Amino acid sequence: MKSLKMYEPDDKMISLIRDNYDLLQSLGSFGISLGFGDKTVKETCDDNGVDTYTFLAVVNFTINGCGEFENDDKLSVPTLLHYLEACHAYFLDFQLPYIRRELQESLNEHDSLGNLILRFYDEYAHEIRRHMRYEQKTLFPYVQSLLDGHPNSDYNVDTFSKHHSATDKKLRELKLLIIKYLPQDGLHNNQLTATLHDIYENEVWLRQHAMVEDCIFVPAIRRMELVTRQSDVTRNISDMVFKGGTQNSEQLSDRERDVIIALVQGMANKEIADHLCISVNTVITHRRNIARKLQIHSPAGLTIYAIVNNLVDISAVKL
Repeated sequence: MKSLKMYEPDDKMISLIRDNYDLLQSLGSFGISLGFGDKTVKETCDDNGVDTYTFLAVVNFTINGCGEFENDDKLSVPTLLHYLEACHAYFLDFQLPYIRRELQESLNEHDSLGNLILRFYDEYAHEIRRHMRYEQKTLFPYVQSLLDGHPNSDYNVDTFSKHHSATDKKLRELKLLIIKYLPQDGLHNNQLTATLHDIYENEVWLRQHAMVEDCIFVPAIRRMELVTRQSDVTRNISDMVFKGGTQNSEQLSDRERDVIIALVQGMANKEIADHLCISVNTVITHRRNIARKLQIHSPAGLTIYAIVNNLVDISAVKL
């Protein structure tokens, strides 16, 4: 029976496993080996190079569904990334083939319904593999690029969320087929019942895995993306200050400089159009070209640019 206790760093690791034996696989995914004796959770995590806070966040969430992670900056993204990569390896390389072998031993492959069940399982396994391999080839390298400080600008974690579809319908059909096909003889009935139990257990595991990704991993990556974007803005402003913005300034046309001056003085697009005797659409085009040339997309950034490059006096700026 699962415990509803919220585990803490000073709890014994053996108590956690004794209360929740199905966490044994999670230990392996975190890279934690058995043989930890009477050590605490923190001691065990430290011995295995695992971030204790992140380990307990995942454990308490999967046990009790507890935790609010949208603004939790204590989570270790490297620990989460390693955990999810190991979970994929466990499921793809061990669990899916293992259940198929169980089905083969339990079913009569020469029977049409037995073949249908195996085919359903193969289709289900294919969908799981396709989804997890997408993450392995796209999401995980992207997260590593964020950690390395060189993110792929053509991707973000919201793109992953749109691809994060479930395969519950196919699994439900598979379970119904198996339940209706239970053979009459005792041996095969027992084998198929045990296999069905494993399928149900894996359904729970996959649901928890998806929830960890959606509720813990994705918010953590969004925070990293935000920090990266903020760093990019800071770096652009620093380049303007220390390089004097000369190179970018030379790229601007006189009319684009006029638009910047009007913007930092607090004018809206219509006011700028009237002031410069141009159309609103032309103002919008100038603003788009300014953003592309300077890689500055905020009014505050343009204000700093204008001051640094002596386009306006600070006293004329609308703060």
